[in-house]
Parts: sequence; structure tokens; C-alpha cells
Amino acid sequence: MILLDIEGTTTPIAFVTETLFPYARTHLPLYLEQQGGTPEARRAIARLQQEYERDRADGSPLPAWSPLPYLTWLMDRDRKSPALKELQGRVWEEGYRNGTLVGDVFDDVPRALTRWRDAGIAVGIYSSGSVRAQQWLFRRSSAGDLTPLLSWHFDTAVGAKQDATSYARIAEDVNVPPAEIRFVSDVAAELDAAREAGLQTTLIVRPGNPPQANTGHPVVTSFDQLDSL
Repeated sequence: MILLDIEGTTTPIAFVTETLFPYARTHLPLYLEQQGGTPEARRAIARLQQEYERDRADGSPLPAWSPLPYLTWLMDRDRKSPALKELQGRVWEEGYRNGTLVGDVFDDVPRALTRWRDAGIAVGIYSSGSVRAQQWLFRRSSAGDLTPLLSWHFDTAVGAKQDATSYARIAEDVNVPPAEIRFVSDVAAELDAAREAGLQTTLIVRPGNPPQANTGHPVVTSFDQLDSL
């Protein structure tokens, strides 16, 4: 099995930071105004308020409670908030549906996914973005609908990406021994955690990625090089 990160691995970091994040920041107010009363949004906002209360208990300098100011506070700090990621995913979904957003993937991604599918190798995604956001990025990608080539999607509901137990949970969920899973990411700290859990690891270096202090992981610059490892 191959397990892939998204940002900086399948997708340019710039697409996330310069397209997706600004889109969510601009469209969240309208989403909350129009959809804030739906059951899905209300559940996400309830989780958001729970996160707010935990931050307040920790003494963080927070705005007065209201969903949008707190969401803005989280986005300003690039927090991996599950409730924020869920709401961002719903906003992005609408953008993908109406054609405003097109998921950007590197040229080697569809080629590799097809090759692995044909070879009987299952591929999963593990990203801090919500499963909903992952699915829509690949469903409306620059290379067409890639979701039939992906077997699993995981987000931080299984745990933080720099926590070894998260990778152990993924291996258990897919019923594959950790040693038979290769995790590919552009972040060395995530790879360190995966290796601690017994996974094979590969550091990918893409244009625009920040440099990493490699701690002994094989290095590639394209998915085309993974088959030779």
C-alpha cells in the first residue's frame, strides 16, 4: 500500500496557500450566513465552540465567542483545527461544484495512480485537510476525476500527522501490516512518526517546498521514482 500526503506531495503548496486558504477566508462568512443553521454546520460549530473553550481554558488571547472571529483567529495561526477543516471543506466543496476551484495536482500524480492501480497497489491519502476536502480536490482535479484510483482517505480524526500512533491506527484500519505501507510526504517530522510506527517512508522534494532536515528517509522528486525503491 502507498499512503500519500497532499500539500507539497500530490499538490503544490502554493495551491493550498494562495488559492484554497484565501477562498475559504473570503467565502466562510457567506457560508455561515446561508448554511449556518443546517444540521451539518451546527454540528461543526458546536465542535468549534468546544475547541474555543479549550483554548480559553489554556489562557489563549481569544476574541469574544462567535464562530467567524474564532475561525479567523484559527486561520491566522494556521491551526489544524478539526472544526475549521470541516467548515473549510464544505466551502471548498461548493467552489469545486460550481467550477471556481480546480484541484491542482503534479503531472506525475495521475500517471502514478493509474500505474499503481493497474499493478494492484492500493493507494490512500492522509492529510490534515478534511476527508471531504480531499475527495473534492481529487474529484475535480486538473487531471480529471482521480477518486476511482484512491482506496482510502484519512484526516486528523485518526490523530496528528506527527504522532506515530496515527499511522498505527491507519494500518489497523486498512488491515495492512505497517511494514507493507509506504508513506510519502514532504515533511520529515511526519515521516519520522510514520517510521516509528513501522511504515516505510519516502521524502519527496517538490518545487516550492521548504527544505527539510532529512533524517535518513529515501528521497525522490517524482512519483515515477517510487517504483524503484
